[in-house]
Amino acid sequence: MTTPASPSGHTLRLILGDQLNLAHRWFSQVDDATTYVLMEVRQETDYVLHHAQKILAIFAAMRDLARQLRVAGHQVHYLAIDDPANLHAIPANLDALAKRYDASSVEYQAPDEWRLDQQLYLHGRQAAIPWVLFDTDHFYTGRHEAAAIFDGRKQWLMEFFYRQMRVRHSVLMDGPKQPAGGQWNFDHDNRKPWRGTPAEPRDARTLHDHAALWQTIVNAGVQSFGDPKASQFPWALNRLEALAQLDAFIAHALPHFGDFQDAMSTQAARLFHSMLSFALNVKMLGPREVVARAEAAYADGRAPLAAVEGFIRQILGWREYVRGVYWDRMPGYTEQNFFRHERALPAWFWSGKTKMNCLAHAITQSLQEAHAHHIQRLMVIGNFALLAGLAPDAVHRWYLGVYIDAFEWVEAPNTIGMSQFADGGVLATKPYVSSAAYIDRMGDYCKGCHYDKKQRLGERACPFNALYWDFFQRNAPTLAHNPRIGMAYRQLEKMDAQAIADFQARADWLKENLDDL
Repeated sequence: MTTPASPSGHTLRLILGDQLNLAHRWFSQVDDATTYVLMEVRQETDYVLHHAQKILAIFAAMRDLARQLRVAGHQVHYLAIDDPANLHAIPANLDALAKRYDASSVEYQAPDEWRLDQQLYLHGRQAAIPWVLFDTDHFYTGRHEAAAIFDGRKQWLMEFFYRQMRVRHSVLMDGPKQPAGGQWNFDHDNRKPWRGTPAEPRDARTLHDHAALWQTIVNAGVQSFGDPKASQFPWALNRLEALAQLDAFIAHALPHFGDFQDAMSTQAARLFHSMLSFALNVKMLGPREVVARAEAAYADGRAPLAAVEGFIRQILGWREYVRGVYWDRMPGYTEQNFFRHERALPAWFWSGKTKMNCLAHAITQSLQEAHAHHIQRLMVIGNFALLAGLAPDAVHRWYLGVYIDAFEWVEAPNTIGMSQFADGGVLATKPYVSSAAYIDRMGDYCKGCHYDKKQRLGERACPFNALYWDFFQRNAPTLAHNPRIGMAYRQLEKMDAQAIADFQARADWLKENLDDL
């Protein structure tokens, strides 16, 4: 985006906690008349209940970026969470600092969340000095570029968008309109369960001792949940660490990522996933460099095309696509509730203490690691939430808080649209739900579970089974004509009235006793 030049005089430049891009054009020159402002504020720690690791990771990375900027000769003003001068709201702090520095302008990079974008835009309009907006120089697309791509089309199909992006940016292309290998998408090949081989690569992340910082956060009264892991903290502190993590992924995990990207295992939390989403979403890494590294691995014969295409599709395709959906549909997107689901989250969403082994494992991992991969999020936790009729806004706020990579622009479309189908099909072409069969096919969660994956009725029957059929039965008026889920309704048609009444009764009991499952 283009912006007017700032007037002469002292300039304050705001850096948000998810704008930690040391390669941004702002930092290309040192200017004593420019002060970079970073702030740890309760406005950001408190708008949703966050995982402890999320708060700790962002604060630690912000502090390290401030250190690097000072070493490079830049002027930095850092407001820590316990600074007596901290007013704990971004506009108020900027106004106070503008007076302190006698600033003639405030500059800021475009926020990725609608609430922050509105807050800064509205405050800047009435401020006494100019507030000037810059691009983050991060994404492939502008906020509204996806809307332009889909202009005149009935549905926003991600595959169409993804192919447009491949062509526009010449990624994995053998010719102007010829995809590498003669195929655009290898998703069908990337659905293998993992049975223990090849071995999960070692965790290449550097461990940090952030115990002192964590105690500062606690002493400041910030509320959180989950295991902070403060003394052995695994998340990247800066760009150099993120690049080392990218190197390790390309060398050791990417070759097997495609085969096992949808697999789930109690024996391996990371499997072959990159664990780069935090570094990407706070902009330590840029999507172009990550995509280029993966593409080079294919070109050099170090990773198969199916693996590389699947990984690139997540970044060049899905990540940019959901951002486009977010900016096209906000405000109001997070309030969508197509099925009018209103149930509260079960208590075990905050403890992991449920007899359903798949949910106990996926939620406990989320609470311990602030991370779960996309199938755990979509087809275990999200699947259950949708089948059980949990309120999508509550599910959205839980996902936004629990995952270290969750920022609303990427989390809300994934939760409201893809996971909960609360937008009625704006993003997904069908609700992503399953019975126990899919979960068992893709992982080992069903082994040793209290519930029987094959039973539909009875106290030991897997809750997913009755809830699955009940979901389709009660939503037949809106879903029965969806061609992508016709098989479920053909199977329902074969059931007699008593069988339907029995699984509905079981589902009703389950939904009324969620805390006890």
